[in-house]
Amino acid sequence: MSIVRPFAGLRPSRDKVLEVACPPYDVVNSDEARAYAEGNPLCFFHISRPEISLPPGTDEHSDVVYDKGSENLARFKNEGILKADPKPCFYFYRQKMGEHEQTGLVAGASVDEYQADLIKKHELTRADKEDDRTKHIDLLDANDEPVFLTYRARETMDAMVDKLTKAPPAYDFTTDDGIVHTFWVVDRPDDIETIEKEMRAVPALYVADGHHRSAAASRVRELRKERAGPSHTGKEEYNFFLAVIFPHDQMQIMDYNRVVKDLGGLSKDEFLAKVSKSFLVEPSSRKQPEQIHCFGMYLDNRWYSLCAKEESFDTLDPVASLDVAILQNNLLKPVLGIENPRTDKRIDFVGGIRGMEELERRVDSGECAVAFSMYPTRMDQLIAVADAGLIMPPKSTWFEPKLRSGLVIHELG
Repeated sequence: MSIVRPFAGLRPSRDKVLEVACPPYDVVNSDEARAYAEGNPLCFFHISRPEISLPPGTDEHSDVVYDKGSENLARFKNEGILKADPKPCFYFYRQKMGEHEQTGLVAGASVDEYQADLIKKHELTRADKEDDRTKHIDLLDANDEPVFLTYRARETMDAMVDKLTKAPPAYDFTTDDGIVHTFWVVDRPDDIETIEKEMRAVPALYVADGHHRSAAASRVRELRKERAGPSHTGKEEYNFFLAVIFPHDQMQIMDYNRVVKDLGGLSKDEFLAKVSKSFLVEPSSRKQPEQIHCFGMYLDNRWYSLCAKEESFDTLDPVASLDVAILQNNLLKPVLGIENPRTDKRIDFVGGIRGMEELERRVDSGECAVAFSMYPTRMDQLIAVADAGLIMPPKSTWFEPKLRSGLVIHELG
């Protein structure tokens, strides 16, 4: 059973939404956020990355930054940039990127279900990032950015979404990257009841993206539960967190590629010889792999095809059979000496949205010695890992399109 709850969303008016909406806080750094918001006091980065409202060089984890986020949210509310809906609603959010289209339910997801693993995870979180989001959410008194959830698609749910999104949308706009964003408000009691009923039939939800935000929401609930003491009922808004929930068959995972700064002291010939022990290596005119368990490799101005030998990995292990694990276990670690890709400064990760040209640029410039293009992780692989209670290697998935921030906020108070 999946419990979701409507909420009175805090959101911009139709005429302000394009100025307010911005990318997620964690796909840009402070300088990029500052440049994006330049000249636009309505940009949501003033709330999600409030250091941009302070002098350049301000430590983004200092108390003054968290306080500034709360101050900016209050300003947005006082100036009418953001207004709360008069009653609890559900929302639908559709994104269209080229031929790809996905429509998700915007709702409050249950912290209880998250803690009971009915909302399943597949990634480890970093303590420093959890600490940051916990303090940000708690002082803001709101979930300002959604967690990206998914579930196994259901025909009855699809039919209901199709019916309810035939109504006129609250927002319909296109961002500079060409992605179309359409947003509906669902406030009729009968429709709200239908959505809750349909979602109760969903056995489990899965975190696609936003592990730190969901972990932080859980920690904020525990903080507030402790503060409330005997007056805590379990029905307060802080028992739920902002989520956009998509059916799995509408999700688009792109490749998440790797670049490495050096060959670990090996010559090109020595490197290729070692790689050939676990992979079939051939020069190739193709830059991206066309099938699972194969990789592209860019080295010394030339592309190669690497296909993992069958005996080099366990086909029955849902983690070891992931391409990201095969590359790590059979090449990055034994050949290049990269023991922990989470912490090793010799490796970097490049989202597939940036294209093969970025891999070539990083190598041709001399910044890196070798690049690897990946076949995208599939949704069924992600779900299998989460169902088994296991953890995927870092940087296994790159979801596109990214959810736009600022369309709706879930207040906790």
